[in-house]
Amino acid sequence: MLRISHLRLSLTSTLNLSTCLTLQKLSTRSAASPPCRLSHTFKPTSPNSNRVLLRVMGTPAPKCRASFSSESSSGDAREILVQHLLVKEDNLKLLLDLQQRISRGEDLSDLAAEYSICPSKEEGGMLGWVRKGQMVPEFEETAFSASLNKVVRCKTKFGWHLLQVLSEREESVLQNIQCKELHVKMQDPSFLDKAQLIDVREPEEVAQASLSGFQVLPLRQFGSWGPDITTKFDPQKDTYVMCHHGMRSLQVAQWLQTQGFKRVFNVAGGIHEYARTVDQTIPTY
Repeated sequence: MLRISHLRLSLTSTLNLSTCLTLQKLSTRSAASPPCRLSHTFKPTSPNSNRVLLRVMGTPAPKCRASFSSESSSGDAREILVQHLLVKEDNLKLLLDLQQRISRGEDLSDLAAEYSICPSKEEGGMLGWVRKGQMVPEFEETAFSASLNKVVRCKTKFGWHLLQVLSEREESVLQNIQCKELHVKMQDPSFLDKAQLIDVREPEEVAQASLSGFQVLPLRQFGSWGPDITTKFDPQKDTYVMCHHGMRSLQVAQWLQTQGFKRVFNVAGGIHEYARTVDQTIPTY
């Protein structure tokens, strides 16, 4: 079975879902999400093992009509929003025909839904936001050199692609923050005005041990808060995510990146490490 990781060299934005949410359920919710998932592990799966799973996290963008002239800015610290369609290697004639249809005004997303052999066809070929180092070389080279909205083609080991870069943005930041460093920041009265704190543990865990200032968004309840994350929180603010030991929070932090959050910090070691190294009055469990 081919998975998205075969196209992407490193799919850091993929969350694992071994709880109640599946990639498909999360990705098809309206207001509800960007294709998404949760953990203890968010794991992309495909109903068809013969397909290349190219679905990524990120709410599908509105349809963009293709243009064949606009220019894209250059630079390495970019993320690009990409959609594509994929046909088999021996279907170059079909690909060229589809490219002609797009040049005459049809949408790549509509054609992807009808002709693409990639499961991303269910999202109109949307792959979401990607950065350099995540895609196989041939796809990456073509995508990052393409003009905005221009439909171009390339060939990879999966077949022939028509791809379109819909938008670009400065690459976001995701890093671990040590508990002692977070503690120092929290002593500043203005910190909570400049940052937003998220605890993704379950209510029963929070009842045992908690830190003031953190808003609780239980991972298992992702379906209730994930769809509205960019309205409840400001993607431009520094965002700190915490869980018990730092693994679930890392997954959510990675997902927040795909939603356009510019600076995301995962609390390394979680509240357990905070209790151990910063405040021993906090119970451990």
